Amino acid sequence: MPQSKILMVLTSHSELGNTGEKTGFWVEEFAAPYYVFLDAGAEITLASPTGGQPPVDPKSELPDFQTDATRRFDADASSQAKLAATQKLSDINATDYDAVFYPGGHGPLWDLTEDKDSIALIEALIASNKPVSAVCHAGAVLLHAKDASGVALVKERAVTGFSNSEEAAVQLTDIVPFLLEDALQAAGAEYQKAEDWHAFAVQDGLIITGQNPASSALVAEKLLAHLD
Repeated sequence: MPQSKILMVLTSHSELGNTGEKTGFWVEEFAAPYYVFLDAGAEITLASPTGGQPPVDPKSELPDFQTDATRRFDADASSQAKLAATQKLSDINATDYDAVFYPGGHGPLWDLTEDKDSIALIEALIASNKPVSAVCHAGAVLLHAKDASGVALVKERAVTGFSNSEEAAVQLTDIVPFLLEDALQAAGAEYQKAEDWHAFAVQDGLIITGQNPASSALVAEKLLAHLD
């Protein structure tokens, strides 16, 4: 089997609403899938709307949220250098990749949700029968994507993403631009979820989504299984 070419798209957004606090991508939601792909022999390309180093959500670097994957990344200078030099999303050509994975964190709610290059990328991959995957808040990237006939991509599709109850638990319900669970349902999706913080991923055709940080490796494994 030829080596799979997987694109990982990260947020470039660093401001947590008007709180004065920082946000970005959640380290574990990048590191866990990254190593699932790397260890499977995939060729990984990293991109973000503005290119360069994507902002890290500082909360995701706290001791409570460290895993084997994040510790491995902390000790992996070559992968850190790769992350610091993400390609600009506008320079990415969908035909060069077999699949895309979007790590979460709150950042994507602000930039990738409405990003025209991201939406075009997702629509091009789906039109080419290639899978699109996202975990946690990154499920927001699907909200404005449409299929070839102009219907919302998530309409009548089983999807998951960070739940309203999880958002309430981290006390950001009033800070985020929208609640992902509500927005997916408003777009016609069949939103599914497990208990808060439990690993849960769902695949419906070419769309693979995970609920929360605990689900990130699961989404990556489903994506690889699909590519096999």
